[in-house]
Amino acid sequence: MIHRQIAGRFLKLLEGFSVIILTGPRQSGKTTLCKMELPHYEYYNLEDIAQREAIASAPKDFLLAHAKGLIIDEVQLLPELFSYVQVVVDEHPEYRFVLTGSNNFSLMENITQSLAGRAAVLTLLPLSLNELGGATDFSTDELLIRGGYPAVWSTPKEPSEVYANYFTTYIERDLRRLVNVKDLSSFQLFMRLLAGRIGTEFNASALSSEVGVSSVTARQWLSVLEASYVVFRLPPYYRNVGKRIVKASKLYFFDTGLVCFLLNIRDKNQIAPHPLRGKIFENMVVSEFMKRSFSTAYKPGLFFYRDSGQKEVDLIEEESFDVLKAYEIKSARHYNGSFGAGLTYFKRLYGNAVVRSTVLYDGEDELSDAAVARRNVRRFFTE
Repeated sequence: MIHRQIAGRFLKLLEGFSVIILTGPRQSGKTTLCKMELPHYEYYNLEDIAQREAIASAPKDFLLAHAKGLIIDEVQLLPELFSYVQVVVDEHPEYRFVLTGSNNFSLMENITQSLAGRAAVLTLLPLSLNELGGATDFSTDELLIRGGYPAVWSTPKEPSEVYANYFTTYIERDLRRLVNVKDLSSFQLFMRLLAGRIGTEFNASALSSEVGVSSVTARQWLSVLEASYVVFRLPPYYRNVGKRIVKASKLYFFDTGLVCFLLNIRDKNQIAPHPLRGKIFENMVVSEFMKRSFSTAYKPGLFFYRDSGQKEVDLIEEESFDVLKAYEIKSARHYNGSFGAGLTYFKRLYGNAVVRSTVLYDGEDELSDAAVARRNVRRFFTE
């Protein structure tokens, strides 16, 4: 069983909060984590209609009957339960409830309304390189194709089989609950086009014209994918915080295995010469930073930098206003001195605020004490 980095925080927060909300994408391992860390808690899954109806018939009595701890999966399917949880924990602060779900819209709305101040929220993303131990038996290309969903690593199935099932499940279950999609083929095309645009700025108008829907619909679909933890947007870095909000953000997926599936990349022989291989590698690195952020209490701001002169830095980590770490991401196996040009430029702009400048690449040679360091990606995330 793979140990999840978030487990320590999960158990620590449970000491101080009556309710833990564990969210994240479908099939990211939420149920497994809960059962493994809390084997003495009783477990109910609201996907089971019979269980859901039984609980709905007498919700408070059900909650009061589980003083020793309770895990409720896909809790957003019974939204009225949140109010009863509030009543019970106010009356019995020693009770402990773990509520999981894969729809962030519904969860956060109900937390704000009913459980503010009573619940701690954690997000479990697919497996990170650290959790996989670097997966040293696999090449980088194989890692990109396999991604981080636990089912890929726990079954003998080919990654494409796992992701085909995941994609179908997401479309047939979650999507129909979240938004009214009249033409599923258009949404499927939308997702495949998004996969082809990773690492680029999201342009709703251009994308909507290719799919044949309105830009309003394209933005709505993107919001659904974000709420389901399928994709995320990386905002541009500006000292003026307002500009970060209004300027276009870059688009990434939380998992490269799903990206490869959507791009019809099935094995390492297909990905090696693929024109998007560099972007898929970049996606992996940026998503690793996201996973590290979500699994720890430390949550720096993550951004990219690009100015009007097209000077770029792939990733900026803002620990505070005057503490910045800058990273350039390259899929190359061999280092080139030009890789650090954007980092050097960014350092000149922001001076001593930039405490680290690093090129993260796929090569083995490392230099950590230079003005622009170079580091192997796998070692960077697993040491």
